Amino acid sequence: MKILKFRFEDAILYENSDFILINKPPFLSTLEDRQDPVNILTLARAYEPEAQVCHRLDKDTSGVLAIARHPEAYRHLSMQFENREVTKIYHAVVDGIHNFSDQLVDAPILKQNDGTAKISRAGKDAQTYFSTLQAFKAHTLVECRPVTGRMHQIRVHLARLGASITGDSLYGGKPFFVSEVKRGFNLKKLTDEEPLLKRMALHAQTLQFLLLNNENCSIEAPYPKDFQALIRQLSSNKR
Repeated sequence: MKILKFRFEDAILYENSDFILINKPPFLSTLEDRQDPVNILTLARAYEPEAQVCHRLDKDTSGVLAIARHPEAYRHLSMQFENREVTKIYHAVVDGIHNFSDQLVDAPILKQNDGTAKISRAGKDAQTYFSTLQAFKAHTLVECRPVTGRMHQIRVHLARLGASITGDSLYGGKPFFVSEVKRGFNLKKLTDEEPLLKRMALHAQTLQFLLLNNENCSIEAPYPKDFQALIRQLSSNKR
């Protein structure tokens, strides 16, 4: 699925002379992608010529993303990421009912040659905390707080807990269909039902770090429309 109309300026959540924080839409790569020349970095540089993206979100992941306007700002935030001083909070809808209360998954992650990742003793250390925010009939909204920043970390760690992200087919997630929760849901004849969310249900909700003047900066990104629609359908048919 492609982004049809996206204006970089409309996605800005906060900006000063050093940083631009945006609400990244789904289906748009953070960095250069061979399959799609349009990405966050190229759009950011059209707005700010020296822009550098300070971290990455998977193409299908929405949410808050930090962009540095100049090299000093990039170094400043990069050091905080390296020293694990940046607070990152994600929200995920997962398959099944789960009651997580600040549950830690401490399992090393190994990047594979095929672009996936797996838990392996040969991998790099990775830790994520999980807490249940809301339980529905057959799904759970979970807060995810990664300590490290390994490839596909939240996705792999949730799969380890038997709580794969809804729509994340790569790691065992199932698509969500409205017919699962809506009584009398009818499709037009000779048509197949499409998943409500055409991606995995993962959203970068909050990013917190220190600005160059050591002032605390905490930015939240509202859910995009598809994630809102999923929560709305799940809420209409609670346990």
